[in-house]
Amino acid sequence: MRSRPLVSLTLAAAVVAAGLSGCSPSAEPAQPGVLSVGLGEPGTLLPADVTDPSGRLVTGALWTPLADYDPASGKLTPRAAESISSPDQVTWTVRLRPGQFHDGTPVTAQSYADTWKAIAGHHWASTPILTKSLRAKEITAVNTKQLRIVLDRPSNQVPAWLSAPGLVPLPASVLKSRDWNGFAHHPIGNGPLRLEGDWQSGSGGKLVRVTADPGRAKEIDLRVGNPAEQYDDVKEGKLDVATSVPGERHEAMHADFADRHAMWALPRAGYLVFSAEATRFADPTVRHAFALGTDRAALESGPLAHQADAAKGLLPPAVAPGERSGNCRPCTFDGPAAKSLVSQAGFTGDATVYYDSFDSTWPQALADGLSKTLGIPVTAQRKATGGKPTGPAAVEVKAFSPSPADLLHTLADAASYTDAGFAADLNSAETTASPEEAAQLFRIAENEALRDLPAIPLWTGHGHAVWSARVHDAVATPFAGIDLTRLRA
Repeated sequence: MRSRPLVSLTLAAAVVAAGLSGCSPSAEPAQPGVLSVGLGEPGTLLPADVTDPSGRLVTGALWTPLADYDPASGKLTPRAAESISSPDQVTWTVRLRPGQFHDGTPVTAQSYADTWKAIAGHHWASTPILTKSLRAKEITAVNTKQLRIVLDRPSNQVPAWLSAPGLVPLPASVLKSRDWNGFAHHPIGNGPLRLEGDWQSGSGGKLVRVTADPGRAKEIDLRVGNPAEQYDDVKEGKLDVATSVPGERHEAMHADFADRHAMWALPRAGYLVFSAEATRFADPTVRHAFALGTDRAALESGPLAHQADAAKGLLPPAVAPGERSGNCRPCTFDGPAAKSLVSQAGFTGDATVYYDSFDSTWPQALADGLSKTLGIPVTAQRKATGGKPTGPAAVEVKAFSPSPADLLHTLADAASYTDAGFAADLNSAETTASPEEAAQLFRIAENEALRDLPAIPLWTGHGHAVWSARVHDAVATPFAGIDLTRLRA
């Protein structure tokens, strides 16, 4: 092989000079109006089946939901809907704004009715919103722009349910073909950004703005990759936005990016749930011992790798209405009190924490910590498929809408919790006409459950993002993460 010492020395000098100037030699020149965004591989791009942050990031850009709903204030901001209203909380009318899919076909009321029927029939992730919480007796397209929903009971939670990111419409072509795999590779939404070409697994895709919006990014290059590498690429000017920050970069993030990073609540949380079969834990004193014996800070900094916060209530911040009054005593770590309660309850022998098919790291650490704190053998064991655990189950719950009713119903059902006071308060919260009163009643129902602890709150998830100096308007929401439609370069 021929050597070229002069050229090599020249290149070496250029690299050194680039390093000294703080510029990345391999960074591509920034294109006006074009941004590059790093993310993980989405599990799917079918909006009704998305449960991971990367999937929601992409589908949140491709689709416009009927509305945005703030559970803390009860405020509804119409989006694809012009209005969502009801005279009696039983019959609801949704009036649509004019809209169309990226393939040019119109979005109609029938688009929503047919899509929701398909979701319920295929048992996708969003199905519980339709079949369990919503309890709709009738969903009818009155005309092209008006949808009627009739419930089997009054509920003020319809605007929250209809703002769920999974309840967006699908075009008639995919509903007819049922080619879900093909559609997931080339999704066609009704949002301000469309996917140009197919989604490339392991690589990513390009989002292009449908209608010019001066100042907003006209193209977004989505790049699938390793979060640590993407973080470093943003630092070095090779990437504009990294939509996740690994645990090992968590502390450095504040210094590396100062005012160019964000953290937001995710609609997911971890719990220790006591089913009806866990008879040894029927005494609330025992459950309170396990609650006080849980070192949530150790979980957050250890196996959860700074991707979560210690729980401060039963409801995670992403779906929590209003403000909590007072501290959540079962959310605190008090080893001596926990050990005293175990003794007081006469709880002896060993205990098993069961977990499902997800990562066992944090349930194992939870069991080890409880064993050390309570002074009894506590082990972690994977739950058998279809089995009913006789001990507490470490579960991760993902909310599919910003309705606190959904999550409280889910936890109560998982624990077979039938307390009359809790049920009455939850029903009152769902039927009152006042958003302020609803928020207060949801908190009262939450406190009822915290008294009995059918489920112990452990942690709530949060997301991170960092971005370069050329990026502006980086705003995050719990269900979509960084709002790609708002980014400016």
